[in-house]
Amino acid sequence: MDQILRALLLLLIARLPASFQCSGAVSEDGGWGLDSSLQDEGECNIEIRDANSITHTEFINEYAYAKPVILRGLTDNTKFRFLCAKSSLLREYGDKTVRLSTANTHSYRKVDVRFEEFVKFLLTPQSEDTLGSDTLYFFGDNNFTEWRSLFEEYKAPPFSLPLTHPAYSFGIAGPGTGVPFHWHGPGYSEVIYGRKRWFLYPPDLAPEFHPNHTTLSWVSQSYLDLELHQRPLECTIRPGEVLYFPDRWWHATLNLDTSVFISTFLG
Repeated sequence: MDQILRALLLLLIARLPASFQCSGAVSEDGGWGLDSSLQDEGECNIEIRDANSITHTEFINEYAYAKPVILRGLTDNTKFRFLCAKSSLLREYGDKTVRLSTANTHSYRKVDVRFEEFVKFLLTPQSEDTLGSDTLYFFGDNNFTEWRSLFEEYKAPPFSLPLTHPAYSFGIAGPGTGVPFHWHGPGYSEVIYGRKRWFLYPPDLAPEFHPNHTTLSWVSQSYLDLELHQRPLECTIRPGEVLYFPDRWWHATLNLDTSVFISTFLG
């Protein structure tokens, strides 16, 4: 009888979704260590919609070409989250070469390092007086051949735009880092671990900023001097939340913790 029960239990476990089987093996912070002295700056004035409160048609009509929105509960990326734990990524990609970019508006410089070296030595908090050209940022320059098995496990937001195709950009960054204001085509950004604060302006309202000053510097030196009508749309997104931004919207980011994140660009 014990053997029969054991066999039934093993069969039940085998039929569970892979995400459920591995979810208990990862700590809440994925081993990245999310403690940070950065507080959650400001308010959240971007609309938040739950998956059960919005349809694809509503998304297209209300947000796709008009304004940002934060979406909750659209997909279950538990397994992807498990694979993005620090120990998992180091085991799978520690010896792989990754390309880092400088964290300024125009990303002048690229540096190739082993992923393990980046995690151990370069994934550090940002200081306020550091220029963007002196900050190395891992985001976007992913080798899709080597990282394909990871990206294949990611469930992208299901709301697509007509005549577009998704392209993934995966990133990891330390507290206080971020990219200053820039714009490009529409897309989604999902946080896997940590907290990422977003600041956005519509295409016809370009913010004032220095392209080589970091978002942390802008927040501490310029943001508080803005009049109410000059303030951006802003919010902090957390694991399980996805921010959508329309085409040509100005945006800057600030990682409040060590953050693991992935963007889906619709081009």
